[in-house]
Amino acid sequence: MDFNLKKLTSDAGVFFTRAVQFTEEKLGSAEKTELDAHLENLIARADCTKNWTEKIFRQTEVLLQPNPSARIEEFFYEKLDKKIPSRTTNGELLGQYMLDAAKDFGPGTPYGSTLITVGEYQSRLGGAEREFLQTSAINFLTPLRNFLEGDWRTISKERRLLENRRLDLDICKARVKKAKQAEAKAAAEPDFQETRPRNYVLSASASAAEQELRVAQTEFDRQAEVTRLLLEGISSTHVNHLRCLHEFVEAQATYYAQSLYYGGIPSTSATCPSPVSSATLPGVSPPCLASSSTPGIAQEPSGQLKIQDVQQPSTGHRKAKVLYDYDAHDTSELSLLADELITVYTVPGMDPDWLVGERGNQKGKVPVTYLELLS
Repeated sequence: MDFNLKKLTSDAGVFFTRAVQFTEEKLGSAEKTELDAHLENLIARADCTKNWTEKIFRQTEVLLQPNPSARIEEFFYEKLDKKIPSRTTNGELLGQYMLDAAKDFGPGTPYGSTLITVGEYQSRLGGAEREFLQTSAINFLTPLRNFLEGDWRTISKERRLLENRRLDLDICKARVKKAKQAEAKAAAEPDFQETRPRNYVLSASASAAEQELRVAQTEFDRQAEVTRLLLEGISSTHVNHLRCLHEFVEAQATYYAQSLYYGGIPSTSATCPSPVSSATLPGVSPPCLASSSTPGIAQEPSGQLKIQDVQQPSTGHRKAKVLYDYDAHDTSELSLLADELITVYTVPGMDPDWLVGERGNQKGKVPVTYLELLS
């Protein structure tokens, strides 16, 4: 009990001394040891990383789960280290309601059969959404949370220790300064009546203060090195978060591609290229184009324009580099492979979003958005 009381008293004294030093620094009446420029830059970069990571994390949570009550529930499950129960998405629930309604109205009726068709599409859309939410939570949210709750807490702890070591160092510097000033004053005004000269006592006091200063300087330098190593690890954090960001964009692009694929009635549905691969990142994923059979988009009624009968003009043709793979949807289109070079040109009466492409003896329509036209 006596030992604990002494330690408590000692800690209280250290805390009070640090508080006095900190207050005097703020008031400008005490000197402050400045960190080196490299360490200051690392600290500023770490603070920026933490602030933006926190904002991105919170907003991504809102994007993936707009319901605040559901987010709070998931938070408690995580803190209790329990598995979050799987939730049925709104699309899946709507699809199930439509299928149940179709049974009551009669699957053979026009309304009932349409409810079945749309309900199946809604269920598929809901399943795609659920897969996107799960993938994004695992591949993107979890690494950000681990950084904020793990690495950043360690960095913050070491930074607080560094600040305490700096305060101790400045306290020791102030003590040495005062001791030397008192020693110089005593040497300038000696008192020969003293049995024990003051300058002897003050000299011993200055020596003790200098020893404490050397110890404080060593501890400060050691803590600064530890903090610097941790802060330099922020670069690795950026690399890890970049990889997670790629996975998030890939999951999002896949979800949107599936939504376009599932989301329409067959007679008016849009077609989309296969889900974006990580090879196209960083950058924009391949654009989704409506099929040439969709009314009003690249539609070429039979008898107006036959691709096989089109002849390459003597002028106006140019080379183009293919940006993404593209699978032809009918015989009038030309399939493409990323990075290959083809010859393209336009013909009167053709939709401006399409060009005629030639590769050897093959010919067909190609979407402009999949090409980089070369001069």
